[in-house]
Amino acid sequence: MKNNIKKISFAAAVSVATLFQSCSLDEVNPGGFTMDNMAANSVESYNTLVNQCYFAMERYFYGAENWMALTEGDTDLWTYRANQSTSWTQWFWFFAGAAPNTTYTNNWWNGTYDGIGSCNMAISLAAKAPFKTQDERDAKVAEARFLRAVYYFNAVEQFGGVTLLTQPSEKMDFAPVRTDPMTIYREVIIPDLEFAAVHLAKGDDKTTTVPTRKAAIGFLAKACLQTYEYGATEFLQKGLDAAKELIDDCESGGTKYNAYMYPDFGEVFAEKNNWNNKEALWKHRWYAGADGHGSSNGNWKLNRNDEYFLCDLNRFGAREDTQASRLTWEGSQAGLFMPTQHLLSLFVQKDGTLDPRFHQIFQTEWKANKAYEWDKDALTNYGKDASVLGQSLAVGDEAVRIILPQDTDYAEWKARKRTDKVLVVDYADVYDDVKHNVKMQYEGKENQFRYFYPSLTKHNSSNYYVANPAKKRNGNLNATFIMRMAEVYLIAAELDIYLNGGSHAANYINKVRARAGAVPLTTKPTVRDVLDERGRELCGEYCRFYDLKRTGMFKDATYLSETHPDLAQYFKPEYALRPISTTFTATITNSAEYQNPGY
Repeated sequence: MKNNIKKISFAAAVSVATLFQSCSLDEVNPGGFTMDNMAANSVESYNTLVNQCYFAMERYFYGAENWMALTEGDTDLWTYRANQSTSWTQWFWFFAGAAPNTTYTNNWWNGTYDGIGSCNMAISLAAKAPFKTQDERDAKVAEARFLRAVYYFNAVEQFGGVTLLTQPSEKMDFAPVRTDPMTIYREVIIPDLEFAAVHLAKGDDKTTTVPTRKAAIGFLAKACLQTYEYGATEFLQKGLDAAKELIDDCESGGTKYNAYMYPDFGEVFAEKNNWNNKEALWKHRWYAGADGHGSSNGNWKLNRNDEYFLCDLNRFGAREDTQASRLTWEGSQAGLFMPTQHLLSLFVQKDGTLDPRFHQIFQTEWKANKAYEWDKDALTNYGKDASVLGQSLAVGDEAVRIILPQDTDYAEWKARKRTDKVLVVDYADVYDDVKHNVKMQYEGKENQFRYFYPSLTKHNSSNYYVANPAKKRNGNLNATFIMRMAEVYLIAAELDIYLNGGSHAANYINKVRARAGAVPLTTKPTVRDVLDERGRELCGEYCRFYDLKRTGMFKDATYLSETHPDLAQYFKPEYALRPISTTFTATITNSAEYQNPGY
């Protein structure tokens, strides 16, 4: 995240951790060290406190270990690879009918309050720091307040009402009280983002992970929209005004906030634009190794997003996971996220063609990285004709091709899928358009085709891996986008529906669709239209779990049954909230009332 973050030695004094406290020990302090003294010592030492606010965000949230699964998993867009039920059931299958796991959220629960504690400390001590001007002081406080808002936003949307803390705690609280979500939005999330929207710097596309003014305005619009989930309407106009402010700036050249949307969708995720992405409202960037920038805390699991979406290519003999392949974004390491039939169907336009975005963000063809000769078992597994026996593939030959009915050459490849030496994976052999799920059987046996599926490439970068993949996988000059300008248009569309009946919603949606070259909407859109467009444009971008909550799809008994029936069979309304860590609840006296229902 920030390239100069250090896990400072007095972290326990900054953090509230699992007991909402700052440690208070009856010990002699011969050096007279206090947090007050540190803040007052110099601007540089105070900035160390602000830097600490980023640590948990980097370690546990965006781009880090499994956060993608908490925001995109258990939704209509993704199933676990090959549609299997495994130890990852809490992420993709609502526990698959087993007893809910109540410890898998430990890191995020503890990390949230570690981050909030650091933010509260930095905010409370800002007045003591020797800044030359109030504007400089406000800019640093705005960083901490922006991050605090993001911590609370994710906490509320993952866990519901949580304990609200806005000042450093001085004692342990073994019976914490939960605050309802709307109170947290009113008292912290919205005000913090409004403050940040005024006092953060404009920045530019080269700005690092320090948030800028456009990030605060974008998140303000996002947070205001999300309050609709709770039946509230008081912040909707504020959200629409914020969204329109960015849209106006974007369409007038970005002079005020540097808002920008690439004119060509293909540019958004082009590798050349990864590091200094203009469309990103907020991005997190990682450094690795002694490259003159330092290290992003040295965690080997940082920003593994690219490998999460790759299908299980190594099941086919012309592919192998070698050290050489692991040094590229393509990897060859099997991922976790398989697109559902519903997600793929969203890219089929009304005229029967594929939305142009599909082949720009999903990979469907791979070359061999290992010499291979077809054998009898492979012929049986993949339904090949006997004439393919003994045919060979050399390194660099086309090895795997996934074909969809909307592809212009679909009929040609379908006709030769049994006789071609390329492994041709027919959509119709993987997905069932009637049952809306993955086919687990093929010609009376286990379906081997289901391990091969379109693989999301949004997070790919050849700078992803460091030199020794066995020891580290944190990114080398690699970024992930947390929010980008296209989402602001879709936020405006949804808010316009709630506030104005959707009179301008089509215009906002069509700006996104026109940029992609997609067929425009010609009728007044519904909330479902916006939800579908968000699926197409924002899949794999930390949004979908929150989208389904906000639009009521976790309350609609039919929605998941229609879009992801394999998931729907395990859904219970209480699963719209994650379990609060039982490692935490075991330490408090009111654990039964503090825990979310159903866990």
